[in-house]
Amino acid sequence: MVTSSPRVVLLESRMSRELARLVEKHGGEPLCVPAVREVPSIRERNELGPEAAGRLITGLTDGKYDIAVFMTGVAVSMLFGLGEQIGRRPGLVAGLRRVTTVARGPKPTAALRGFGVVPTLTAREAYTSAEVIDALAGIELAGKRVLLFHYGERSDSLTETLIAREALVEEEWLYRWRLPEDTAELEQLVRTIVAGGVDALAITCQIQFRHLFQIAQRLGLERDLVRTLNERMVVAAVGPTCHAILQVHGVDVHVMPEHPKMGPLIVTLMRYLDRHSAHRIPAAVRAPQEQH
Repeated sequence: MVTSSPRVVLLESRMSRELARLVEKHGGEPLCVPAVREVPSIRERNELGPEAAGRLITGLTDGKYDIAVFMTGVAVSMLFGLGEQIGRRPGLVAGLRRVTTVARGPKPTAALRGFGVVPTLTAREAYTSAEVIDALAGIELAGKRVLLFHYGERSDSLTETLIAREALVEEEWLYRWRLPEDTAELEQLVRTIVAGGVDALAITCQIQFRHLFQIAQRLGLERDLVRTLNERMVVAAVGPTCHAILQVHGVDVHVMPEHPKMGPLIVTLMRYLDRHSAHRIPAAVRAPQEQH
């Protein structure tokens, strides 16, 4: 049963306030419980720190790399932050302008442009690794030196595709995804969901649900969590990657926006909840003009 003022769970960390305000604007009650923290990396197990950043920037300016791939805007910002920290930002800009730069969607694109680098290629919607692979389809990769900046974990499909196409891949991480240091709020959230205390769950990054499910397993409530999500709640996924991870865990997805962005996700979800205020119909939908 969806209440007149539906409670919507948001697991987002960086954009939680903005999403909460959007939920409130559409008559909902946001319940914000961040499920992920982004931990800056040090140079350990191929992770990037200031000294390594200096060598990397030198490599860019000296022509060591042919292609640089950025999976997130956060990675762009952190890289330029390191460049600023060691006084090498101009060299970083110059180096990136000399190579083929590939951005996985609008966030890394905007971040690169903000630092004076216009991406050579930008992946199309839905901004997954598959679209990055498509963006590189017209480039001969054999023997090319590719610098790949991952998000909080390894993109296996992209990396293995690059290797299969005989690219020379160097992988870097500027941050890692981790559980919150204190998981008490997530534990309480799992109990609240299982008890029927919320109406909807919005997933904006696949690691959010994986962490939520991990906490449910720790509590021995993973089956109850999935059952409640399927039988009593509306589940919204921002795009196909989130949709896929939910399906892998046996969770039905009821709402997914046409454009895989956070704002459209919340708007589409709230419209769905409004249309089904008396009861939830467990059928996958898009915004009214997007239904097929």
